[in-house]
Amino acid sequence: MKTDIPVMKADAPRMKTAIMLVSEAGLASARLLLKEFPEAEIFTPRHEDGCTHIESTGSFTAENFNRYDTFIFIGAMGICVRSIAPCVKNKYTDPAVICVDSTGRYAISVLSGHIGGANELTAAIAGALGAEPVITTQSDLTGLWALDKLPGRFGWFPILNVDASALRLAELAQTREEKMKACMNEPIRLFVSGKPTALLLEVRDKGTDWLEAHLPPHVEVFYRLKDIEVSRFQLVLCVSPQVHYIEGTPSICYVPRMVHVGIGLARQAGPVKEVTEEILDRLKEYGIPRQAIASIATIDAKRDEPVVKSLQKEYDVCFYTAEELAATDVPHPSKTVMKHMGTPSVSEAAALLSSGNSELIMPKRKGGNYTVAAAINIRALRRGHIEIVGAGPGDPDLISVRGREMLEKADLILYAGSLVPRELTLCAKPGATVRSSASMDLEEQFALMKEFYDKGKFIVRLHTGDPCIYGAIQEQMNYFDRYGMSYHITPGISSFQAAAAALKSQFTIPEKVQSIILTRGEGRTPMPEREKLHLMARSQSTMCIFLSAGIAEQVQAELLQEYPETTPVAVCYHLTWPDERIFRGKLKDLARIVKENNLTLTTMIVVGEAIGNREGLSRLYAHEFKHLFRK
Repeated sequence: MKTDIPVMKADAPRMKTAIMLVSEAGLASARLLLKEFPEAEIFTPRHEDGCTHIESTGSFTAENFNRYDTFIFIGAMGICVRSIAPCVKNKYTDPAVICVDSTGRYAISVLSGHIGGANELTAAIAGALGAEPVITTQSDLTGLWALDKLPGRFGWFPILNVDASALRLAELAQTREEKMKACMNEPIRLFVSGKPTALLLEVRDKGTDWLEAHLPPHVEVFYRLKDIEVSRFQLVLCVSPQVHYIEGTPSICYVPRMVHVGIGLARQAGPVKEVTEEILDRLKEYGIPRQAIASIATIDAKRDEPVVKSLQKEYDVCFYTAEELAATDVPHPSKTVMKHMGTPSVSEAAALLSSGNSELIMPKRKGGNYTVAAAINIRALRRGHIEIVGAGPGDPDLISVRGREMLEKADLILYAGSLVPRELTLCAKPGATVRSSASMDLEEQFALMKEFYDKGKFIVRLHTGDPCIYGAIQEQMNYFDRYGMSYHITPGISSFQAAAAALKSQFTIPEKVQSIILTRGEGRTPMPEREKLHLMARSQSTMCIFLSAGIAEQVQAELLQEYPETTPVAVCYHLTWPDERIFRGKLKDLARIVKENNLTLTTMIVVGEAIGNREGLSRLYAHEFKHLFRK
């Protein structure tokens, strides 16, 4: 049986919190938590300033248990348990309950750990108090996914297929919603028990990326349903906008909103309710539940149709002109539609335009006075993808968290030769291809990336520093655009930021220098006339000069036209690498420093009075901290 479960909102902000001050010794902890949770209120049988007096903890809890999202008890666990015991009913409706001991040493998740959010709140409370969080939920202790929280976390809608025994247990629940939610218990039991689990990922979003990056050992990933040998598994989890019914095996299909529906309508199509329902029901023929709909689109001439107005109450509806629709290639053009609407297609063209896709998952289906088609958001397709990643200045620890995650899941890592330390690629997953581009020309690089891309693989093009600064990515992006390839850029720390850190300098000094110029000298690559170094130097800004150690004499001569010869200068070689070297001096010594130390590639030149400057304070801080400098 398939059972729809409403989206769980366990991760939504909690607006009502009751802090139950049981022990007088916990008053300081209660007041500290009030600062962390300003919407909360402190209740206590004692008379304390800033607290609301109650007759007893037990009676207040019994009368208000369902009026608050969260109860934080401060005192003995026994009192907490006795106070809530008569009120506890269902993990899907009970509030989150946390108990903090009177000394503030422990914060314990007591009730509604997952659905109610008590586990996350316990961690937040422990952080605010400097306490130790105590969480006993098995999935948290074992690092397993919380299957019942995935929908709320990633915006998915769960649809369950469970056996008869699970349904019988669900019948014990009182409300329809509780019955459906209770069906989740059997899949959760199988999962946390480590039973063989198949994970089917038919689309890609942040949630599926997270699942793949945090894969438990008993879970095997598949990308096509036909590849799963169902008899090998006791549970199937699926992320797809199309629901699959798997006979004989419990399953959960997590449905993301990523289907774009296109509709065509006859004039004054009706009855409105029947037509609206029939359009939505036609999607089920292709396994598409209503919860998968991201938007509905049609021609702007139908903007005021009653059916469109009805759909707008529940869905985002977008409109296209006849010209926009006519410019879209569709599999089933119609001369009749062309005659009446000025475009050979409405439903199919609208679905393709709104999804950005060129293929439909549901071709045009005709009703009595409507047509409907559907396509998946192009960004969600499990196709090849290229991530251009900024590696940072050199130290492997300075790559971003996202950058490292990209490297860990890549099927191909193509890194920029001697500019990027190979150590950065050591986190590659088993079986990944790792290649240096140092000996490859652009055509060879493109050919390699496209080979992997056409197989639906994930590719990381790893560049030094931040790709936007002399990253040589322009021609690559032009190639990707030309072939309609999916790509994205993950920024990195630039070497000019690493230079500021190494020099222990703030490159912007209040009232002295407020600009940083990132530039290069004119070598084999010409500089625009308006960006000649001596013209840029007129501002007396902090100047970070890339790729110019080989023309240091020329750089020095141009800078001396505007900067005083005593201006501080720093020549930074291999910033953050193990063999990093930094040479300080004055501008008049720049060429000599470079020559005497044989500095060429991967060298940055920094010029400006901000280097090592410790004079004065900004006005923002000078008054506030003036007392610190009194003798």
